[in-house]
Parts: sequence; structure tokens; C-alpha cells
Amino acid sequence: MPLLYTDPLFLEHKTGHHPECPERLSRVLASIDESDLNKRFTRPQFEAATGEQIARVHNSNYVQLVSKFAEKGGGRIEADTVVSPRSYDATRLACGAGVAAVNAVLTGDEIRAACLVRPPGHHALRHQAMGFCLFNNIAIAAKHAVEHHKLSRVLIVDWDVHHGNGTQATFYRSENVYFLSIHRHPFYPGTGTEDETGEGPGLGTTMNLPIEFGTSRDDYFSRFQIMIKDIAAQCRPELVLLSAGFDAHRLDPVGSLGLETHDYIMLTQLVADIANEYSDRRLISFLEGGYNLEILPDCVRVHLETLAGDAEGI
Repeated sequence: MPLLYTDPLFLEHKTGHHPECPERLSRVLASIDESDLNKRFTRPQFEAATGEQIARVHNSNYVQLVSKFAEKGGGRIEADTVVSPRSYDATRLACGAGVAAVNAVLTGDEIRAACLVRPPGHHALRHQAMGFCLFNNIAIAAKHAVEHHKLSRVLIVDWDVHHGNGTQATFYRSENVYFLSIHRHPFYPGTGTEDETGEGPGLGTTMNLPIEFGTSRDDYFSRFQIMIKDIAAQCRPELVLLSAGFDAHRLDPVGSLGLETHDYIMLTQLVADIANEYSDRRLISFLEGGYNLEILPDCVRVHLETLAGDAEGI
């Protein structure tokens, strides 16, 4: 049975009148409770990431800055990112969800996991918050897989409407972690062009698929399918991690690339197929963006149903 990592503490990351609000997750969890998904996922206990685990991605001065900022009551730590008194605890626990999921799928009987966490992470840089993100949850999980479990090849796929610049920056010179991002461009944060392919030992391990607003859904999927198969064949990943943002939906107020709710079934299956072929089915999903409070629960639900159905059907 696949694993679902979430916790009430994530709702204590309070942001006020902000797109990345607690209601995003509370509505998703309510939707799960109204479905049969609780019977199809196990919810393990897990702990916050340790300082050592976070330090694999973020420098200590920045970590202390977030901690002190939260202790003093929070506020805007940068133009787009809000911190509240419990945000530091919540973001450490979000990172811990990823670490626990990596441990579980690499050493246990389960091969699928989903981390429904807040705040999101894929914009967070080594030394600063960015784009609603404090610590980079998926990057910390990938580092844990490589440095603790000694994996040689990890693939991160990011289909959030925004380019995962923080994740890319973390692994831009890495030969162990491959990164594929499909995203709207030109758009925030301004990175993610096709010529960004890595540096040094990481040259060729980064692939970006920038999509212009107005691109047809058929073109979106055909291009994504070609590129994910290409990078998977190069990487032959031992583990697949997924930054699952849902803000490419046509009704998202922040992003939008014209996708429909049911399109996330196909997106999920394409990533699951890569895990099935290369990584002994091991796949972990991380919630990133998605800001339409009516649409997000449905998108996450079909995503989880596809993950569970694929795992059950193997």
C-alpha cells in the first residue's frame, strides 16, 4: 500500500491573505477524507529533518535566519514569501517527510509515496527563501538518497507551472541527480531556458522544457513524453522524485498553461511509467504549487488515485 505523508503542523504555516495558504492543504485533505483514498494509502509517523540533513542543501546562516525570523513573529522574509511563528517547524517537518519517504521506499516494502506538505520547496535556494518556499523539500530528499543511501542516479521531474530554479541550482553541477522541468516561459522566476543543461560534472543532467502560454495540450504532452523518455534513458534512475505542482491548470489564478484536471492522470502515469521501467517502481511525489482552492483538491485526488492504481496494478 503506498504511503501518504502529511501532518496538521503544515496548517500552522499561516500566511494570511496569500495564495499559498493553509486552506490549500486543508481542502485537499478534506477531499481525501471524502474519497476512498484513506483506505488505499498508509499514513506513517515521521519526524522533522535534522540540521545535518537540511545542511546538505542550505547553509547554516540561512537556516538560522529562518529560525530567528519565525521566533520573532515572522513577516515577509522576501517579497513573495511569508513566515509565521510556526513556519520554521513546519518547513523542517516538510523536509522530514521527504527524508522519511526516501528511507521507506528504499528500505521497506512500499515503493510509492506522496508528501502533502507545506510550505512548498522547489524555488528555495541554498542561501535564501524564494517564491513561497523556505527549504527545498525535494532537493533535501534527493541529497539524502545520494549521500545516505549511496544512490548513483536520481531523477527529479518537476511539472509545476513555474521553473524549479532552486532544485536546478542545487544539482546543476551534480552527476548523480538529473533534473527535468516542464514549465511556462517566459514566466516567474525567469529561469529554465533550453540552454540551461548543467555545468562541469553535471553537464547534460539538466533538461528544461519551456512552454509558451497558449501552447496546445496535445503539444504539451507530446513534448513532455519525448523529453521524459530521453532523460530517463540517459539517467536510468534508481529513484524518481516528482515536484507535483498543479498550477498549470487552466483555472489557476497564479499560473495556468491550459491543463484540465484529468490531464494530471496522464502526467502522473507518464512519470510512474518511468519509475516502473527503471527504478524498481520507486516514486515519491511532493506537493508544490496549485492555488485554485476549488480545483486543487480534485487535481491532487486524481494524482493520488493514479499513483495508487498504478501501484495496485503492478
